[in-house]
Amino acid sequence: MGTGLPFRPATFDACISISALQWLCYSNAKGQIPKKRLMRFFSSLYRVLRRGARAVLQFYPETAEQAILISECAAKVGFAGGIVVDYPNSTKAKKHYLVLSFDRSYKAPAGLTEGSLLSEARQSGVRVDGTGDKKGGRKGKPHKKKKGMKTKEWIVQKKETQRKKGKDVRPDSKYTARKRPTRF
Repeated sequence: MGTGLPFRPATFDACISISALQWLCYSNAKGQIPKKRLMRFFSSLYRVLRRGARAVLQFYPETAEQAILISECAAKVGFAGGIVVDYPNSTKAKKHYLVLSFDRSYKAPAGLTEGSLLSEARQSGVRVDGTGDKKGGRKGKPHKKKKGMKTKEWIVQKKETQRKKGKDVRPDSKYTARKRPTRF
């Protein structure tokens, strides 16, 4: 990829890449310069895409400078667009997308946040579940209750952090953190 794409001009209507772009930011040999590799890749991508086509490239930058370098190289070649970040507050669910277009007036779409995805899913009737946060029950001696745990403030704070991570969390109500009545 760092030496160019071996396709005829105007071959593709769109381009999608997952985690391939970030490898151009590293130099595997002494003569490889990341900026030159990126410029060669974007210029060949510009050549093989048809006019009006779009490209979406998912990548995981190590630093902010790496993301800026990638977007600057794409802009120098002639692409319009920008970087879209889904779930910017999450550490595990955060994804960076470089959305490119030939149209100069093209504006990159807004990234997903915890509220936007859940509200869209609820409107369409889709139930969004958490991803693998199931923990087995603890067997043996019960442990002492820590101070401050299971208070209303703690529960509201915990729910807010879960929302920032993109999890499906019940909305707060007047019944939040109330003890349930004992059943027979």
